[in-house]
Amino acid sequence: MGEVPPHVAESAGWIRAVVGQLHRRLRQVDNAGILTPSQSAVLNRLYREGPATQGELAAAEHVRQQSMAATLGVLDELGYLARTPDPADRRRVVISLSESGTDTVRGVFQHRDEWLARALVDELSPAELDAVTRALPLLQRVAQH
Repeated sequence: MGEVPPHVAESAGWIRAVVGQLHRRLRQVDNAGILTPSQSAVLNRLYREGPATQGELAAAEHVRQQSMAATLGVLDELGYLARTPDPADRRRVVISLSESGTDTVRGVFQHRDEWLARALVDELSPAELDAVTRALPLLQRVAQH
């Protein structure tokens, strides 16, 4: 691999910064501030990856078991979780989303999508929106590299 030209390195930094800014903005749109970022992250992980134990969730989120227990306790109180015995080891508990938890995650995703769609229409001309749309498969390819 050759050296990266300075203008490409500059573009890479700009893309990283813009994607980070957009990600933070979308997280602000979440659930009217009811959930903390940690709680949202756990709900999203369970939605995307399926059931897990408390230990698996703590490891995946890079937090201590005690911190995960506190996060799960709040989500449990809100009715967002279901707990079942692990079929492989009855001493362990597998945590999944309840119907309410699944509905909440879907609602947050829908709310984010609606906010982003409105922002795209309000801020971009039709030609600019077309350019962004055409760039998406390219960015996805880079993300999968």
